[in-house]
Amino acid sequence: MRVSPRRVLLALPLVAFLTLAAVFAWRVTDGEDRMAVPSALIGRTVPAPTFPALSDALPGVEPGRFQGSVSIVNVFASWCAPCRVEHPKLMELGEVEGLEVVGINYKDQVIAARRFLEELGNPYDAIGMDPEGRRSMEWGVYGVPETFIVDAEGVIRAKHVGAITDSTLSGEFGDVLRDLLAEGAAAPGS
Repeated sequence: MRVSPRRVLLALPLVAFLTLAAVFAWRVTDGEDRMAVPSALIGRTVPAPTFPALSDALPGVEPGRFQGSVSIVNVFASWCAPCRVEHPKLMELGEVEGLEVVGINYKDQVIAARRFLEELGNPYDAIGMDPEGRRSMEWGVYGVPETFIVDAEGVIRAKHVGAITDSTLSGEFGDVLRDLLAEGAAAPGS
């Protein structure tokens, strides 16, 4: 039986679709953490831009802030639904001894950001504003939420894109955080 060239041409889209579906299925089930995003900043000192304070109650964010303690730098916005989802985890992290939680409010209105924190609570030790999102670009930020771990020498050690969850904190990102906090607790004079 001879297969006509027309049937072959008609079958090509189906074959292409099935191939793409197989690749997609393989990538989804390969067990790799897609939220742990490689960043050119990992292993480098925090970027230089300063972020003015969101309110008079807390300081803004500047590079010198990241000397002497382990920090989580969370980029958030009041209009961001995943930011609301992760907020209880940030409140928990705000209670961890030896950890400073720093916020960068991204492309947001001051009033909306303040309402967001009044409604959900404020886990941050410092909050800087970036209303246009230009300063955050030096951190490699392209959306919200994004969270960085910075060691006590001001070096970025990890980056996570998306909401911080239990699985985030039990995975590689959380391992980096736990290791740095343990190092800080073991340091002389801590």
